[in-house]
Amino acid sequence: MEMKGSRIHKLEPYLGEFVYGGMDGSVTTFAVVAGSVGAGLDSSVIIILGFANLLADGFAMSVGAYLSAKTQKDNFDKHRAQAARNMETVHEVEKEEIRRIYSLKGFEGELLNKVVDLITRDKERWIDVKMKEGLQMNRPMKSPLWIGGITYISFLLIGLIPLAVFVLDYLNPIDKNLFVISSTLTAMGFFIIGWLKAVVNQTRILKGISETVSLGTIAAVVAYFVGYLLEQLLS
Repeated sequence: MEMKGSRIHKLEPYLGEFVYGGMDGSVTTFAVVAGSVGAGLDSSVIIILGFANLLADGFAMSVGAYLSAKTQKDNFDKHRAQAARNMETVHEVEKEEIRRIYSLKGFEGELLNKVVDLITRDKERWIDVKMKEGLQMNRPMKSPLWIGGITYISFLLIGLIPLAVFVLDYLNPIDKNLFVISSTLTAMGFFIIGWLKAVVNQTRILKGISETVSLGTIAAVVAYFVGYLLEQLLS
C-alpha cells in the first residue's frame, strides 16, 4: 500500500503534463473526426486519419515537451557549473556578491558578516544561494524524460476517446449515429480534463471545464464545416 502511495506521489508533479497532453490529444483528434464526418468520409478512413494524427501529433508534442524541459535543465546545469568555477577563480568577487545580495535584504554590520561567512563556508550552499538569489534560477525538479513520456501517454489515452466508437463499430457494427456517440464521449473527456486543468492551475472548477469544453467545441465545429465545404467543392 505504501509503495502504491509512493508511486502516486511521484507522479503528482506531472499532473500538468497529463492535463495538457490529454487536452491537446482530445481536441486535435476530435477535430480530425469532426472534419472527416463533415466531409462524409467512411469510418475506416476516419480511423486511419485519426490514428495517424494520434500517433504522429502526440509524438511530436511529447518530443517538444521533452526538448523544452531538457533545455531548461541543461541551461541550469551550465550556469551552475560556471558558478562553481567562479568560486575558484574569482573567489572574492563572488563572496562580495553574496554580501551585496543580503545587504539589499536588510542585513548589515556583524549580522551581515556572519550570514556571508555561513553561506560561503560551504561551497554547495554557496552555489545554491548564487543560483537562486543571484541568477534567479531554480533547479528543475521534473525529469525531461518523464515529462515527454507522460505527455505522450496522456495524448494517446485521452485522444483515443473520439476514435473509440469508430473502432468498436469497425469490429462489431453499431446501429447508432457514431458521431453523436463520439461527441458525447469526447465531451465527457473534455469535462474531466477541464476539471483537472482547474485543479492544476488552482482556478475555479467551472471556469476550467467551460474553457476546455468551449475550445474543443469550437475546434470541432470549425473542422466539421471545413470538411463539409471542401467535400462540396471537390465532389
